[in-house]
Amino acid sequence: MNINNIPQIKHTTSGNFFLLAGPCAIESEEMAMKIAEKLVKITDKLEIPYVFKGSFKKANRSRIDSFSGIGDEKALKILQKVSKEFGVPTVTDIHTNEDAPMAAEYVDILQIPAFLVRQTDLVVAAAKTGKTVNLKKGQFMSPESMKHAVQKVLDCQNENVMATDRGTMFGYQDMIVDYRGIPTMQQFATTVLDVTHSLQQPNQTAGVTGGRPDMIETIAKAGIAVGVDGIFIETHFDPANAKSDGANMLHLDYFEALMTKLVAIRKTVNQF
Repeated sequence: MNINNIPQIKHTTSGNFFLLAGPCAIESEEMAMKIAEKLVKITDKLEIPYVFKGSFKKANRSRIDSFSGIGDEKALKILQKVSKEFGVPTVTDIHTNEDAPMAAEYVDILQIPAFLVRQTDLVVAAAKTGKTVNLKKGQFMSPESMKHAVQKVLDCQNENVMATDRGTMFGYQDMIVDYRGIPTMQQFATTVLDVTHSLQQPNQTAGVTGGRPDMIETIAKAGIAVGVDGIFIETHFDPANAKSDGANMLHLDYFEALMTKLVAIRKTVNQF
């Protein structure tokens, strides 16, 4: 995939990795704009191609009383406003076939959640919108098996597809990143490393997913060193009170320092 096909993407000649980053879920217009403003300033300063990420709804919750969204159209309109205000592309998850054409009216990239990447009808619905499709590798899948998910998009005459590693299940309550999977999936598609979801600790007895945010820098540095095309990181200015996935998000205050380190690593890797 040529990332220049993503509308409004900037800094594509910088030699940097590209970045998908933002909150897990859209909680309000104010929070989305606050996070987007900070991330756009950082990525412009460091010349990182940037896509704002935010889920318009969260369908895959552990408990029925978990936050799922503020309303589909309301959240999608906020994503659209972020794009117009800051001149950046946007990405959001979809969960049903009907979500695909609806979300495509507002965002530039449709993301298939890891739990749903085997759902052929959903992948095809996303591909047929003509939008770029980001396929999250299932926690239960090998990197090699993502070839078939990518092919489903290509078979719909849509070449704008990327694959994202988000860790593999390790036991019952932990994830592990196998960095061998990055060059493997790069044989099939542009490849992204989802740093924060790779640090989830699912299946907790409380019904709320845990995480290891202290390991974000370690996982991200390793991904850049291996040569991943893009990085995916969820961030928030108050992770402790975020309504979704706060346990594994990066605090917004630490974002610029991490990106500065990753850019330096990429520049070194590019020399070889």
